Amino acid sequence: MNKLAEIISVSSAKELQNILNYWSTNTIDEIHGGFVGERDHYNNLVPNASKGIILNARILWSFSAASNHLKTTKYKSICERSYNYLQTYFKDKDYGGVYWELNAKGTPINTRKQVYAQAFMIYALSEYYLFSKNKEALNWVIVIYELIEKHAKDNKYRGYIEAFNKDWSPIADMRLSDKDENEAKTMNTHLHILEAYTNLYKVYKNQSLKENLKELINLFLTKFLNSNYNLNLFFDEQWNLKSNVISFGHDIETAWLLIEAAKVINNKQLISETERIAVLIADAFMENAIDTDGGVMNEFNPKTKVLDGDKHWWQQVEALVGLRYAFNITGKEIYLKKSIEIFNFINTKIIDKTNGEWFWRVNKKGELYTSEYKMGMWKAPYHTSRACIVLNEKM
Repeated sequence: MNKLAEIISVSSAKELQNILNYWSTNTIDEIHGGFVGERDHYNNLVPNASKGIILNARILWSFSAASNHLKTTKYKSICERSYNYLQTYFKDKDYGGVYWELNAKGTPINTRKQVYAQAFMIYALSEYYLFSKNKEALNWVIVIYELIEKHAKDNKYRGYIEAFNKDWSPIADMRLSDKDENEAKTMNTHLHILEAYTNLYKVYKNQSLKENLKELINLFLTKFLNSNYNLNLFFDEQWNLKSNVISFGHDIETAWLLIEAAKVINNKQLISETERIAVLIADAFMENAIDTDGGVMNEFNPKTKVLDGDKHWWQQVEALVGLRYAFNITGKEIYLKKSIEIFNFINTKIIDKTNGEWFWRVNKKGELYTSEYKMGMWKAPYHTSRACIVLNEKM
């Protein structure tokens, strides 16, 4: 094995244990069930914090994936706790799918149907089924897949609509978060549908699902990818571009997820094409996204020429995975050398050596933002644990 790759692989295996230990010991809600809603920057529990579907679905995926990777039943009780809570409290038993947000006691307070959230349930449930062989979980994941296909798929212009009301009727504000554009089709949601359907196909060899994956890959190659090898983020229903802001983390994450989607359906032509594109995305990423301190920056707006030099935790690890894929394809050590720089940045600036887990972000000077949470609605073990698993596997 390449020396640099070995260093990253061994370090990733060690960090995976640290991540799992943190989430095992700091997040169990002994009062209301499931997992607590939030811990702040200093790891203090935030009383009565609401519970979001993204956090909870990602916890199920992370511990299921870690169990599958490590071939252990050590985390079986956490997986079951997560699955049971999702089924009991987040599942909409009237209209199907899952709610967006509950209060601390488990009562729904935001019942919108964000397709991004439904996709993460597919991702989590299919991984949990691989671990547990729970047929109930498999049946549930197929139902959610069929709901997305029935309500969210745009059969006229292709792709998927962003969000709906509780009963799957149209919703005026489709935004995933306050910082997003209110547009019908987004790269982010399509990326996580792609990721979810890739995982689902491992346990559900359905021909329509296979065709949907093929179509999703082609949408990325023909609609989202631009001539600079960045991914455009926001479109209206008819695929008119509404924003060309570059999200560096999403670019490099897309690079490797496209390859995995092509591989799972065993489409040799798409495997070849996605590998070619992944290297070009990685090259553009290395040229523009990595700062002199080794950290991965957030965004660049070509229209205003404004660079957001903040470095968030998740972009760092997605870069490690995307660059590893580029190395595996080309054999060029430059991708690993950049990965070592990023890994060193993570180790010195992002990992919390006192309380465990990773800080949310630092600014361009490397200074911490202390107002953001350690765990919460948008901060789960998913990006970090997944990167550690993949880097340990992709020798």
